[in-house]
Amino acid sequence: MAAEPKTLQEAILYFADPTNCRTYLVARRWPKGVTCPRCGSQDVLFLEKYSRWHCRAKHEAPQFTLKTRTIMEDSPIRLDKWLTALWQIVNCKNGISSYEIHRAIGVTQKTAWFLDHRIRLALTMGSLDKLSGECEADETFIGGKARNMHVGKRQRRITGTGTKDKTAVMGIMERGGKVRTSVVPNRKRHALQTEVKKHVEAGSALYTDALLSYEGLASDYAHQVIDHALAYVDGNVHTNGLENFWSLLKRSISGTYVSVEPFHLFRYLDEQAYRFNNRTLTDAERFDSAVKGIVGKRLTFDQLTGKAADQTEADLRY
Repeated sequence: MAAEPKTLQEAILYFADPTNCRTYLVARRWPKGVTCPRCGSQDVLFLEKYSRWHCRAKHEAPQFTLKTRTIMEDSPIRLDKWLTALWQIVNCKNGISSYEIHRAIGVTQKTAWFLDHRIRLALTMGSLDKLSGECEADETFIGGKARNMHVGKRQRRITGTGTKDKTAVMGIMERGGKVRTSVVPNRKRHALQTEVKKHVEAGSALYTDALLSYEGLASDYAHQVIDHALAYVDGNVHTNGLENFWSLLKRSISGTYVSVEPFHLFRYLDEQAYRFNNRTLTDAERFDSAVKGIVGKRLTFDQLTGKAADQTEADLRY
């Protein structure tokens, strides 16, 4: 059997063989042996002719495939296309648009857009552990530049000045570690301090800019402020780590995706945070980690487009 891929070219050739796709995914999903995703039984029989398994336990829908209970469930797209798209998304530094995916793997742009968002769901890195040590907190605004818009679109979307028509995003970074991002309703004290207390362990060193919304955090953290009107660095006090992350994020949104609706913005944040948090891994290691995140999550087209309004992000997990 061919060695597992380490580059995009090797990945395309490797996953072109359905047997390689199955071997690779089974090793990540069921390292201790295939089990039924519906009942957990290991008493399963592989039906090679149909490339699926049959669970001998008595329950509804005893047959299952590699796609069952994953982001790929009910998708007619072949595994080689799914895995090639996943490789590109997790390893392209500035992201890859649905138009590029559509041309690269031979699906429609609409299909590629839906596929991209399901992959972004797999990259969501929720954790109950709080950040600690030296942490930076900062916020920014995401939105189209008026000068780049067609005059008709500009009149429809730009109704004020400054940040009125942009979306506020907050980031918290543990120096030398990971970054966490979230869309926030505004930059007021309650919204920002709630995020800080949710993600940063009490007693940690916290560095922010001079925004008044951060006042009052000194009771829980070793809080120090850098006033950007005077300087950007004062010894160890700065938010340059997050400024670097914002630069990468905005480069991907402005240069690759061009236009991102606020409704979908949190998924693009998850994608960029995943690449950033795994920046020290090789392409193959980053891909391997992403593959392990595809299980137990599902995103339907109605949920993606907002038609299933009663669904929450928690409902996207099985």
